[in-house]
Amino acid sequence: MTKRRKWTAAGLAVLVCLMGGAAHAQQLKNENLLVGMPQGFKLGFKDSKNGMNMQEFIPTGETVQNWTEMVTVQVFLSRKDLQPAPFLGAMQQQWAGACKGSTASQVATGKANGYDAASILLRCPLLASTGKPETTMLTAIKGNDSFYVVQRAVRSVPTREQFETMKKYIESVSVCDSRLPSRLCPTVK
Repeated sequence: MTKRRKWTAAGLAVLVCLMGGAAHAQQLKNENLLVGMPQGFKLGFKDSKNGMNMQEFIPTGETVQNWTEMVTVQVFLSRKDLQPAPFLGAMQQQWAGACKGSTASQVATGKANGYDAASILLRCPLLASTGKPETTMLTAIKGNDSFYVVQRAVRSVPTREQFETMKKYIESVSVCDSRLPSRLCPTVK
C-alpha cells in the first residue's frame, strides 16, 4: 500500500467520523474531504477500484436500487489532471444523453477553502431507466492530492424545501489540509 493509499483510507474514515460522530475529538491529518451524511441516511454502497473510492448514502429503509434521495461521494486518487468545470461539463453531456429533455444550469466556478471548485444543477423530466424525474446537484473540487465529487439527488421534481436542502448540502462540501496553514482542518468531535 502506498503512502497516498494510506491517506485515502484515512480520508474515507474521516467521512465516517464526520457522519457518525466519534466518541472523542481528533485532528484530521493531510488532505481531507469535508462532507457529512445527511440525518436519517445510511451507507447503501461502497466500492474502491481503479483509483476511485465511492460511497452512496440513501435514506434509512431504502435501497440503492429504489431510492428517493441519494448522496454520492467520489474520491479520484492522485488525479491532478482533472479540472472541476470540464469534469462537470462532461457529466452534463452524459446526463443529456441519458435523459431526453434534460436541462442544466451553467457550470458555476469558484473556490472551496481555496481549492478550485465548480458546481452544476441537472434536471431530468423523466429518466428512461427509472420512469421517474430526477434532479441532482454536483460539486467537484480539485485538491492537491486527489479530485473530489459530491452529488445530492432526488428522484422527483424537488419541492422548494428539498431544493434548498440540496443547495445547502452541496455548498457545505469542502476540502482541508492539515499541512497547509491557510487550509487547516477542523477538529472532529
